[in-house]
Amino acid sequence: MSALALLGGPKTKTKPFPAWPQHDERERQALLDVLESNVWWRTPGTQTLAFEQEFAKFHGARHGIAITNGTHALEVVMAALGIGHGDEVIVPDSTFVATASAALFAGALPVTVDIDLATQCIDPALVEQAIGPRTKAIAAVHMGGHPADLDRLVEIARRHKLHLIEDCAHAHASQWRGRGVGNFGIAGTFSFQQSKLMTAGEGGMIITNDDDFERRARSAHDCGRLPGEWFYSHFAYGSNYRLSEWQGAVLRVQLSRLDEQTARRHANARLLDKLLADIPGITPQRLDERCTRNGHYAYIFYYDAAEFAGVPTKRFIEAMNAEGIPNQAAYPPIHALDLFKNGSYRQRLAADHAAEEHAFLKRAYPVTERAAWQCYWLPQYALLGDEQDMHEVAAAIRKIQANAKALQ
Repeated sequence: MSALALLGGPKTKTKPFPAWPQHDERERQALLDVLESNVWWRTPGTQTLAFEQEFAKFHGARHGIAITNGTHALEVVMAALGIGHGDEVIVPDSTFVATASAALFAGALPVTVDIDLATQCIDPALVEQAIGPRTKAIAAVHMGGHPADLDRLVEIARRHKLHLIEDCAHAHASQWRGRGVGNFGIAGTFSFQQSKLMTAGEGGMIITNDDDFERRARSAHDCGRLPGEWFYSHFAYGSNYRLSEWQGAVLRVQLSRLDEQTARRHANARLLDKLLADIPGITPQRLDERCTRNGHYAYIFYYDAAEFAGVPTKRFIEAMNAEGIPNQAAYPPIHALDLFKNGSYRQRLAADHAAEEHAFLKRAYPVTERAAWQCYWLPQYALLGDEQDMHEVAAAIRKIQANAKALQ
């Protein structure tokens, strides 16, 4: 086998992966239509309204509310649920900061728990252990597109009378038992940031089947207004989280591709599962049999350095990149972020809550630590390639393993 590309040898992958974002004349025409309509604002417009309805229908939900971004979608959910000072929200320790910062935005404390080793989603057993008298909600993240264990989380939330929030930022079109994610809790939130499975550069969405919650969330996202009331009536807390007509128009076109793209990502990921099963030291994120479709924001696998002559994860990533295989960084543990280590998170809490010792910050998070520092994330656009691309990903890993001693 030839020398590693990192050390001067030829790349394993020379054919580029598909570009992202994907767009064509349909996005161009959609933007021109908005331009020429002279209606660029969501309130009197038609594009964002239509997108809300189409996205919700695609996922099997009754309501959709388009939001400025995925972080704001979580913040609007917190506001609509009345979560505030003195409350606590259980979140996975392995996630993007927004899952936790949305609770802090509301004045509540995000309480982190470790994740499941196989799926890298929040561990339901640890969720139940973390529930206390101040707990108001559980925020479950569908990591990499794989749903958290919604059977157990729904049961836990019902038994303890808690709200279940689904953070679906990675999980557009993912399904659990044939049902779209975002339909199991009080609400599901999505992101349309550029790396996501459909994009307008930025944007977000809330879906829900609860009519009362939808009314409160829609009010919170539109300055406290209520549908059908005078424009300058403001009935409750709200801010301006409205999505523009430009983004709504682009996202309608993006949505038209999502079903086919999801099928391709899911199929290519299953091929990778088979190809990587024969490589010692590589363990893909497990596909739970109840996950009937995985949107696959990323293809994630654990890397065991012991099977690669002790080569550290960082060096393995460098070697993969040199072979032409892209990656995106895994999330660092939430509890170890600077805002928790330096105590600045306490500024968002009520005085008595802020003064307490928060035991979750001193717990061990062995699975999150492993997921953060011993995983490789193949970005979603690579899964839009063909079977040859998947074979080349596996070939690059085998090549690195065969030449691992040269990397020491």
